[in-house]
Amino acid sequence: MTESQDLARFVSEASWEQLSPEALEQLKIRVLDTLGVAIGALDAEPIVAIRGLLEDLGGAPSATLIGGGRTSPERAAFFNSALSRYLDFMDSYLAKGETNHPSDNLGAVLAAAESVDASGAEFLTAFAVAYQVHTRLSDVAPVRAKGFDHTTQGAFAAAAAAAKALRLPADQIANAVAIAGTANVALRVTRTGNLSNWKGLAYPHVSKEGVFAALLASRGITGPEAVFEGNKGFKDSIAGPFEIDWSKEDLESVRRTIIKKHNAEIHSQSALDAAQDIRAQDGFNARAVERVRLATFDVAHSIIGGGEEGDKRLVRNKEEADHSLPWMLAAVLLDGHLTPAQYEPERIIAADVQSLMTRIEITPRQEFSDRFPDQMPADLEVVLADGTVFRSSQDSYHGFHDNPLDWAAARVKFDSLVTPFTGDALREEIAEIVRTLEDRPVSELTAALARVSSTRR
Repeated sequence: MTESQDLARFVSEASWEQLSPEALEQLKIRVLDTLGVAIGALDAEPIVAIRGLLEDLGGAPSATLIGGGRTSPERAAFFNSALSRYLDFMDSYLAKGETNHPSDNLGAVLAAAESVDASGAEFLTAFAVAYQVHTRLSDVAPVRAKGFDHTTQGAFAAAAAAAKALRLPADQIANAVAIAGTANVALRVTRTGNLSNWKGLAYPHVSKEGVFAALLASRGITGPEAVFEGNKGFKDSIAGPFEIDWSKEDLESVRRTIIKKHNAEIHSQSALDAAQDIRAQDGFNARAVERVRLATFDVAHSIIGGGEEGDKRLVRNKEEADHSLPWMLAAVLLDGHLTPAQYEPERIIAADVQSLMTRIEITPRQEFSDRFPDQMPADLEVVLADGTVFRSSQDSYHGFHDNPLDWAAARVKFDSLVTPFTGDALREEIAEIVRTLEDRPVSELTAALARVSSTRR
């Protein structure tokens, strides 16, 4: 058997019964969290533009758009994934050489599942498959250092999970994986230098293509069977050698993912906790800050701290702000928190935050790098104009492995994001559907999501 066929057999044989109670609980928490950040983005300018495009294009009405409307499954996957990705407030997975967001696959799985009238249990199983494939490929086949984006591994996950949701047999799952994995090798320039809207749309594109690949496979279209190990395949051209014994995999990887507390790039979370801690200390005055020094781990410095992926002190839009550690630290020191409200255009370019971020110095520390990804070390020092020094060191945050969100904490975040678009009654209805999703058809969830307002009430 080829490696894509081995993967397909794992996907085909994955079953609801494999999920431990702990994995099921965390999976439903991530459904709730992902829907929350999706609903919270409904009135964002790029989302409005995409909805207008989809309305112009049309499409067979077999899958629901969050906020109302129906279209073809691959287009619904793109739109709903764009919603869940836009705020950059979702979950994350930290491998030593790669970071990704497995919840990005929800749009693909939801659209595929709804199109075949799947049960909630089928949807959750397929979503768990996405987590397993996405995280395990990131463990053994990181591609960031070679100039490719983490959506590259995601293409395999999105196609595998969509095919599972569509109830395809193993041979068609293998073809879906091969098609999507071959066709969606993405450049890391997506997240380096000055950032564009594509930062938030690169994975929605993969979600769309994963669903379309599965639909093609369902009609008998084949893909390169040796996509992983073949001549000029994924290993040969991109990842290098690696091994995964898919026969030994389970559906527990969702428990290894983490959820964001702050509306910010994942590697900033502990540093932003340190900024909140300093801001709460007696005598602190944000308007009197003279300079700020942060020691952090190498990945945070490289991606958001001004390291190899570009200077982070030119911040003009949301995409640049939520990937600039200097800007985010300045915003938290000034405002006390980082939520979608801080990313309003006028706040991003405000003189106080723009000025303060120029006085922030960020350096990597080898000791901290050695502790990542098991910890996210951050040592923050803030000096006021009168010489007063404030310090805070953090290794973790609420949402990390050692302090995971439970359902009650996830509800707090969900409620704050969705209530302006749902009101109280619909908010409670959606949360209860997710809470008991394994006992409901997925159409109950999509029907409720269709009634969400696309504008704030």
